[in-house]
Amino acid sequence: MIEFRYPILFFLYLILVAFFLYRLFTRNQRKRELAHWGDEKLQSRLFLRFNFKAYNWKRRVRLYGLILLIFASTGPQIGTKLKEIERKGVDVILALDISISMNATDVKPSRLEKAKYEIARLISNLKGDRVGLIVFAGTSHLYLPLTSDYDAAKLFLDAVETGMIRTQGTAIAEALEAGISAFPEGEDKYKVIVVVTDGEEHEGQALEVINEAVNKNIVIHSIGVGTVKGSLIPIYDEGNSRLDYKKDRRGKLVTTTLNERMLRELAETGGGIYIRFDNRFGAVDDLVKVIDTMEKKTIKTHEYSQFEDRYGIFLTGALLLLVGDIFISSRRKYIEDWRGRFV
Repeated sequence: MIEFRYPILFFLYLILVAFFLYRLFTRNQRKRELAHWGDEKLQSRLFLRFNFKAYNWKRRVRLYGLILLIFASTGPQIGTKLKEIERKGVDVILALDISISMNATDVKPSRLEKAKYEIARLISNLKGDRVGLIVFAGTSHLYLPLTSDYDAAKLFLDAVETGMIRTQGTAIAEALEAGISAFPEGEDKYKVIVVVTDGEEHEGQALEVINEAVNKNIVIHSIGVGTVKGSLIPIYDEGNSRLDYKKDRRGKLVTTTLNERMLRELAETGGGIYIRFDNRFGAVDDLVKVIDTMEKKTIKTHEYSQFEDRYGIFLTGALLLLVGDIFISSRRKYIEDWRGRFV
């Protein structure tokens, strides 16, 4: 595992890039200035002792040296020893609906973005629990296996969008089955599935799967995203510009509404709670409290506890390159004999 003592120094690369962009944009100006020295034949005589190829190599060596020097200044470290860490927690599988109806804007900025924001808050408030992520629409996919790395979980969550699964629908039953399979075998409790959906176009059979989950001591919570009044479903192009609104086969605009009755039934059958993500802040706080008060199991993980500095390798390479720049001469060793007084 690699860490950096001073990661902020990576911003020095931006200065380096800005310098080369400046050189790129002023290249034509430098060519015009060089043209004032005369035509090409005259310039070849004036710069007879100058080795342009060697000069270009000096620039490359100098650039590589600066790149290594900046990297060395960030203080790279490599983990060398693993330490076993014991935490108290439960396993939480989040099943997130990414069907097209989650683009509806009755919850701002959209149902999906609101769900992602609140789920990120939930992950940030977990204390030693492991978290996994399932995305589903007409089919389901285990997007992130159980992990205690909350930063990684939020990165995966941030990349979720409605176009990830082309088969449309709301296959909650399949998502629950995937959630049940994501838990490790041999544990009789400490397992939670949180279904986050608007319940639109629900395909049924979810209650049967929930009964199977309850028999395995899995608690099911449900979260409804949207409003009872509902909203039209915008259709976006690849550039995220709205093209139109979803229509049915008769050409009429489709209004998606929150299926709150079904989601309440799911939570009651699964022994969990139902909450709703709407335009209010802090909607996920009740779920955080419920998970926090659950009986916890001991989760053993491994983390790097000792790191060794490795900046010396890159610093040595940088110094060798920068010193080498000094010894690369841009002066020609051999020049053509002068065969006349005039150019």
